[in-house]
Amino acid sequence: MNISFHIEIVKKGKWYIARAPELDFVTQGNSVDEARNNILELVEIQFNEMRDMGTLDEYLEECGFIESAKPEFIGIERREIRI
Repeated sequence: MNISFHIEIVKKGKWYIARAPELDFVTQGNSVDEARNNILELVEIQFNEMRDMGTLDEYLEECGFIESAKPEFIGIERREIRI
């Protein structure tokens, strides 16, 4: 099965934070490339562990990657509020 997901990378102080929002995974690195590589490595490690535990299909269904439950991507918005 192939899945498609987004990687968002932001700089926070000296760190680059990589997030895969559809998977709810977050990592960091000293550079954009390191942060990106770390999130890809995390996805691989987590999926292998879930596969070994027998929970990968359940997780993918919860994330909407099982075809019968796959959501339609509408968009991402950034909002600002005064607090």
